[in-house]
Amino acid sequence: MIQTEHLRVRFGRFVAVDGLSLRAEPGQVFGFLGPNGAGKTTTIRVLTGVLRPTSGIVRISGHAIPQNLNKVKALCGYVPDTEDHFEELSGRANLRIFAGLYRLPKQRVDEALDRLQLSEAANLAVSRYSKGMRKKLLIAREILHRPKVLFCDEPTANLDAHSTGVVRRLLRELRDGGTTVFLTTHNMTEVEEICDHVAILSGGRLIDSDTPSNFIMRHAERKVRVERDVEGEQVRELFDLEDPDSRADLASLIGAHADLRVHSLDFRFEDVFRKLTGEAYK
Repeated sequence: MIQTEHLRVRFGRFVAVDGLSLRAEPGQVFGFLGPNGAGKTTTIRVLTGVLRPTSGIVRISGHAIPQNLNKVKALCGYVPDTEDHFEELSGRANLRIFAGLYRLPKQRVDEALDRLQLSEAANLAVSRYSKGMRKKLLIAREILHRPKVLFCDEPTANLDAHSTGVVRRLLRELRDGGTTVFLTTHNMTEVEEICDHVAILSGGRLIDSDTPSNFIMRHAERKVRVERDVEGEQVRELFDLEDPDSRADLASLIGAHADLRVHSLDFRFEDVFRKLTGEAYK
């Protein structure tokens, strides 16, 4: 559904995206991750037709960009990280404006409001909406025309737990209905929960691409923490199962003590990100 081959974007001497090749399949939540300045926003601007690539191939549903941009626009929705609602109009009136632009039946508005749990507040002015309600209204607007591709730039940032759950459930429903969701997020728990595939970008280049579970399996450090009581004090030791000497020391310790407490160390997707990029996700 989304394909780039050797995508390159330059601004003068600065290379923002350097030879990016990736592929997102239909009915997939595709996580597009990277530290600030990695080239994520520039890539999305190219994919949505806002920015022309310097070189390379870009296709959405088989249509080349920017050559077939008008065809592509009808297939896509874009949820940015900032909102641009008509503040004095109600949530329902906001959606009706965009439904009219797409020449959609009026029931699509009520369907979208219901899916984002905004029906009770539909007739309130958007200026009275909370931050979570405003974000959900933005998402409702972008699913009115039932896009085949939905670009989401941090859709759950700064939302409360309930609103986050509503948005994540919707993204899974869209995926199950065949929509490709192209997602950027700073929430690594979100990556593990809803992403089917992940690409990590750094310095404008693709570092690695795989499923979240495969990332963790490939990069997890096989270590265990052993706790035991020594003369009334708790002693903790760390053993690396990849190191033969460390494994031998662990085996000796287990053979000599019956009261050991052995814990495997959890390895999270955030640890994968830090290992691959050399920095925490901020």
